[in-house]
Amino acid sequence: LESKTNAEGAKERGLVYVWKAGSCSITPERLPGLSGKTVLQAALGIHHGLLLTEGGEVYSFGKLPWRSGPEECVNSPVLENTLLGHRIITVAAGSFHNGAVTDSGVVYMWGDNSAGQCAVANQPCVREPQLVSICDSETSPLLSVRILQLACGEEHTLALSLSREIWAWGSGCQLGLITTTFPVTKPQKVEHLAGRVVLQIACGAYHSLALVQCLPVQEMKPIPERCNHCSQPLITMTDKEDHVIISDSHCCPLGVALSDNQPENHGFCPSSDTPEGRSVIAGQSEDCQKPLVEQHRLLGLESDGRSGLSSSNGREDSAISSSGNTLFSDKKEVKEYLIGLSDNSLSENLNKNICTEPEQPSQEEQLSACIPGPPGSSTSTLNSLVASCASAVGVRVAATYEAGALSLKKVMNFYGTSSSEPGPQSGSRSPGPEALKDSREEQVRLESMQGKKSSSLVDIREEESEGGSRRLSLPGLLSQVSPRLLRKVGRAKMRTVALTPTYSGEADALLPSLRTEVWSWGKGKEGQLGHGDVLPRLQPLCVKSLDGKEVIHVSAGGHHSLALTAKSQVYSWGSNISGQLGHLNSPTTVPRLTKVCGDGIWTTAAGLDYSLFLADEKDFQPGLYYCGQETSPENNMNENSCTKSPVLLVACSKIGYISNVIAGGDNCLALVDKNVMGYIASLHELAATERRFYFKLSEIKSQVLRPLLGLDNLGNANAIQLLQEMASRFSKLCYLIGQHGASLSSFLHGVKEARSLAILKHSSLFLDSYTEYCTSVTNFLVMGGFMLLAKPAIDFLSKNQELLQKLSEKNEENLQLVEVLNALFFMPFGRLHNYARTLLKLATCFEVASPEYQKLQDSSSCYESLAVHLSRKMKEAEYTLGFWKTFPGKMTDSLRKPERRLICESSNRALSLQHAGRFSVNWFILFNDALVHAQFSTHHIFPLSTLWVEALSEETGNVNGLKITTPEEQFVLVSSTPQEKTKWLRAISQAVDQALRGTSDMILYGAGGNVPRQEPPISRSAKYTFYKDPRFKDAVYDGRWLSGKPHGRGILKWADGRMYSGTFRTGLEDGYGEYRVPNKALNKEDHYVGYWKEGKMCGHGVYSYATGEVYEGCFQDNMRHGHGLLRSGKLTSSSPSMFIGQWIMDKKSGYGVFDDITRGEKYMGMWQDDLCQGNGVVVTQFGLYYEGAFSTNKMMGTGILLSEDDTVYEGEFSDNWTLSGKGTLTLPNGDYIEGLFSGEWGSGIKITGTYFKPSLYENEKDKPKALRKLGILAVSPDEKWKAVFEECWNQLGCESPGQGDRWKAWDNIAVALTTNRRQHKDSPELLSRSHTQTLESLEFIPQHIGAFTLEKYENIKKYLIKACDTPLHPLGKLVETLVAVYRMTYVGVGANRRLLQEAVREIKSYLKRIFQLVRFLFPDLPEEGSTIPFVATEPKGRRSFCSGKSDSRSESPEPGYVVTSFGLLLPVLLPRLYPPLFMLYALDNEREEDIYWECVLRLNKQTDLALLSFLGVQAKFWPGTVSILGESRKVCLLGFVYITTFTPADKLKVIQQTFEEISQSVLETLQEDFLWSMDDLFPVFLYVVLRARIRNLGSEVHLIEDLMDPYLQHGEQGIMFTTLKV
Repeated sequence: LESKTNAEGAKERGLVYVWKAGSCSITPERLPGLSGKTVLQAALGIHHGLLLTEGGEVYSFGKLPWRSGPEECVNSPVLENTLLGHRIITVAAGSFHNGAVTDSGVVYMWGDNSAGQCAVANQPCVREPQLVSICDSETSPLLSVRILQLACGEEHTLALSLSREIWAWGSGCQLGLITTTFPVTKPQKVEHLAGRVVLQIACGAYHSLALVQCLPVQEMKPIPERCNHCSQPLITMTDKEDHVIISDSHCCPLGVALSDNQPENHGFCPSSDTPEGRSVIAGQSEDCQKPLVEQHRLLGLESDGRSGLSSSNGREDSAISSSGNTLFSDKKEVKEYLIGLSDNSLSENLNKNICTEPEQPSQEEQLSACIPGPPGSSTSTLNSLVASCASAVGVRVAATYEAGALSLKKVMNFYGTSSSEPGPQSGSRSPGPEALKDSREEQVRLESMQGKKSSSLVDIREEESEGGSRRLSLPGLLSQVSPRLLRKVGRAKMRTVALTPTYSGEADALLPSLRTEVWSWGKGKEGQLGHGDVLPRLQPLCVKSLDGKEVIHVSAGGHHSLALTAKSQVYSWGSNISGQLGHLNSPTTVPRLTKVCGDGIWTTAAGLDYSLFLADEKDFQPGLYYCGQETSPENNMNENSCTKSPVLLVACSKIGYISNVIAGGDNCLALVDKNVMGYIASLHELAATERRFYFKLSEIKSQVLRPLLGLDNLGNANAIQLLQEMASRFSKLCYLIGQHGASLSSFLHGVKEARSLAILKHSSLFLDSYTEYCTSVTNFLVMGGFMLLAKPAIDFLSKNQELLQKLSEKNEENLQLVEVLNALFFMPFGRLHNYARTLLKLATCFEVASPEYQKLQDSSSCYESLAVHLSRKMKEAEYTLGFWKTFPGKMTDSLRKPERRLICESSNRALSLQHAGRFSVNWFILFNDALVHAQFSTHHIFPLSTLWVEALSEETGNVNGLKITTPEEQFVLVSSTPQEKTKWLRAISQAVDQALRGTSDMILYGAGGNVPRQEPPISRSAKYTFYKDPRFKDAVYDGRWLSGKPHGRGILKWADGRMYSGTFRTGLEDGYGEYRVPNKALNKEDHYVGYWKEGKMCGHGVYSYATGEVYEGCFQDNMRHGHGLLRSGKLTSSSPSMFIGQWIMDKKSGYGVFDDITRGEKYMGMWQDDLCQGNGVVVTQFGLYYEGAFSTNKMMGTGILLSEDDTVYEGEFSDNWTLSGKGTLTLPNGDYIEGLFSGEWGSGIKITGTYFKPSLYENEKDKPKALRKLGILAVSPDEKWKAVFEECWNQLGCESPGQGDRWKAWDNIAVALTTNRRQHKDSPELLSRSHTQTLESLEFIPQHIGAFTLEKYENIKKYLIKACDTPLHPLGKLVETLVAVYRMTYVGVGANRRLLQEAVREIKSYLKRIFQLVRFLFPDLPEEGSTIPFVATEPKGRRSFCSGKSDSRSESPEPGYVVTSFGLLLPVLLPRLYPPLFMLYALDNEREEDIYWECVLRLNKQTDLALLSFLGVQAKFWPGTVSILGESRKVCLLGFVYITTFTPADKLKVIQQTFEEISQSVLETLQEDFLWSMDDLFPVFLYVVLRARIRNLGSEVHLIEDLMDPYLQHGEQGIMFTTLKV
């Protein structure tokens, strides 16, 4: 409620007026005793009523026999105390019982319960409201069902649940339950409608109605073949010589219950109570016994006592006879007869089908089967198909064969469209010109019927809307139709646009659906079910003739039913004794339109024998119409007459704005609001204008748009498509308006809170629909659509001049057709201003500070600004259309596009091209998506999204110049005046900005129309196709731009299939990107991922070739250059191999390792131009080892060859493994041969030479040095992997090692880390959390100011450990690459013991070279071998940074700490290289290890004491040794720690700790000061080592020896190590 009028306003809403039914001259009276309570809803029974107030309380009045006495009448409402405390949301009243629903969905019932209608067993009357439990038995556990709405009849009650299902209880077939035992006191679900969305329910005295939402298209169930009750075929198709009969008139016997009160004879007389009622079945019953072949018959049922029957045998004469009189009170009835007649004359041969079905039990059922009745319980698409067929044919055309073909064509078309659109909707008028007059007024002349062949298809349109037509026969058509026609029919037509908008889920969810069906069931004796017969129905059945009528509300009276449509029309059917149907005096079994004089009906109420209609009057105040019993007081009381048509109850107009009317038995009731501050009036005005607007849109849709779409020769496909698009958007808008009208009607019934208005709550729906429609209609306009239409439509339009003028509201004379059409289709936009105005009016009813005022105000300006925006769009469209008209021609035609709008053009010579030739013509046209430069015969289009414009400064001499930049052109436009220059600059800038935003269609709602525009951005995203750039010709680029050049991320696709996706810089690929090149021959593609520079592959990348080779490494200028790894083939393929090493200009050059997996050889050495050239080493899987010179892939020159058994050859080679020339061959036992050798190793060698058997040597020195010479002819370690180190130096910004600026190096490191991190940010899964932390900590550079201390050394060490943990850091990358190459070299075939020395030297070389890098980055770091003095003052604990690595060192006797590359870098490097290296040691020391291990195992079998004595440990040490070290824990610790440490320094530390522990334990037992001597210590230590059982101790010892810091050899650790070694 409005805040302003809270006090008095509240009293002015929901006032209750009551008057006696049965008369037109009435005086409504206020119901006393409500003391200012606002009534929201009321319900009336036969003699009583219920009221629901705003607080959720329920009051009763009238005769309440269950409470007081049968005769007592309560005049002022009584509060129902039982319901206090429950907030009631809706009430319902049956004839003598009541129901109420609480806000939690619980139902209470009270009143008469004689038929179980209150859901209480064995109790004739329920005095107080009693709770009804409704449980769904299908769910376990049982869930109680929440109810939304109730409806009560005389003996039954229906409830609509939250899940939109119907529950029923009470008695009678009107429950829709499959049961015959009544009463039903436990609510049961109406299974027949389960799964469908029921929108509303209504109960008449003995029948029920439900408004059900149509199934959306995608959920259309396939049509069942057979009836799911009696399993007879639902659709029969018979093909007689030249007849095709399609029938789905199957009427399920189970779906129809024949109740006992029908007459016994073989027909039935529907209204046996009227005197003339007698059954006339003129001899039909005998006919039915024998199969009818040619006879057609009709059982006409007209329920006012005259049963008409016509029998026609298909000859020339067709007669209409009727019992008694042939008078028809209205031409409409004539029509109904004709319909029935024609329908049956069509159904030739059908009777045979029906009558001979053996399942049909009785004569009665046979007859009922012939009645044009509903198809069983299935909803059949065929019905609608047939209906559409029938409706498609006009009266006069019908007789010809063309017409038959036409209907056939319609069938086909119909099948082409979606089957859920039954018949032409929207008033079911056919597209033919005949059909334009309103079908009700159309003259049906009798004579047009006579003399027609039985094949004539009469005008079945009206009757389709009456639901009669269910079958179609086209006798003789198929054989006689010309083939041309058939071809025409068969052609798929483009124009089958469905004018019912496609199912739009969103709007249907938010607003009432218009896609509805009406289902009815119960007793149908008066025709109140609307199925065209008077049979009762046990189960819900769809009232076919209301399909597509957009019913939004149903009401059920005593014996009649009303359906209100979105177009404010009412269909009524059932008993018409008192004229309650609002038309004619005759009852009707199918829905007919009522005739109400008012503008649009928006509320209906059906009483016992009368109806009330609430309609809009001229001043928007609703007028109440009454039709039914008319009691005139002057005459004597017993003469009752009926109203001929609904009468306006004048007295009701004076009481205020009626928001709802309720009809019951004796009384009528109206709920009235007083118009305080114009609020109510404004709401009524909004609702009334919206409903009228919808009516108008529907008229345009059905009477103009549909015929237009049906026209032939509408021009080219494009125009047709645009017209279809416009039509479908129009339909969508139209549908939305219809929904809105319906929602406003129900809004007026409710609380009427402004904030729940749909145009406020769901404004985006409206704004979007209008905008979409505007887009399509302006597109159609720009393409000259209305001009195109004018020609083919001229015939149609001239016939309907007045209709069009009425619709377009233009009444000037001689209007152009085009203008009329324009006016019609642009009409909807005017509605936006109305919305804005009404919302503003409503806003003024509130305080300015209130939120309602704010919201209404905002919405109003939204609609207003949209209206302004759309009118600007329309002006643009008209301006553009004018341009196309002025400049016709080939060029402009090729430019003409629906979305394209003209902004300005230079035909006034105001703009010219700088430096243009004297005679050249340059014409510039600016559209909203492109700038066109036109010359004599050519024109070029520059898309605006890739166009940059800037004004040239005056200094350059370019006065009034504009510089235009596009990806492949740059030119200067010179304008004639400064004003022109600014005009064009502004126009182009705005157009570019608009094109980039792509928001030309949408404005910011609520913002002002003209937002100040900024300059279009220089950097932007756009798509562009290159047309002349030699490298990119015909390629499409989609991505970021910067002033005319691709810059940033983008994707470039060439016409030949190549594709690059990655970063660009000033027009070239630069940065990280991915590139694919299709390989046609192999049908695969090359694929590169990596870095680019200036359009070429440069930096690190991975190139996968289509052949299966993969190169991973460095590139430069599109070539492999630098360090890289090439894998060829999989292990299974013909020649798998692997190369890792240096490349120069796409060729292997420099040091590299080549693993030939097929031959089992590995080459490590120098390369040149893809060939082995220079020194190298080859090892094979058979243990051969060669080291020496290579030339062009062959062993040539001096070399050394060793075999597995230590046979050595030193000398000349000429080819692989081929000895040739001088040499020495040394045998394993020391004998050797000198001389000339020739031949291949392993296959017999010719020797010319001398054999030496050297004498036994006195000492080792004289032994031949072959084995010690290994490595001399190999590549020196420092020459290896130069490219890897160079790459690292380059990354740090140094040309050559050590040359460069240190700070620049640090900058480069920072850049590398951040860019890599950014790259990984897109794919966070690549970075673990610890990795991210590492990266963050690397951003701090260790400081080095002041003297270099141990702490700084430790900081550097920590920094290095972290740096080497991430490959994103240049040092980390270096270490990672070195580890990779090292493993590649010494794993597999490379695990050869001869390579041990090489491997150790290589590690030392790594250390040396990395140390050089580290000293470059940390210049304060002293050089190799110098010492850092200890700072005495430092507390000891500070140095335990790296897991205590420095603790023990601090105790070493040196005066300072020695800096070495070993100490600093081995902790980083060795753990990674440990496996291959240790493997080599193990292989090298294999024999010694075996002997040692045998020894350890043998000695370990001894007992402790035996072993101690064997080792010669002094007896005094025994107890301590045994007690402490006998515990295996300590001993194992030694072994375990030993094995899990990597660097020699760590291993030495373990040894040192062991020594310390031994002395600790021994000293504890001796309890005296004791100094070890080596003689004492050694045996004890030996014992410990033995017991520790360290595997491969020899290899460990050798490894430590090779890699320990040189300065340690003579220190304490050195001595201890020597001890271990010994």
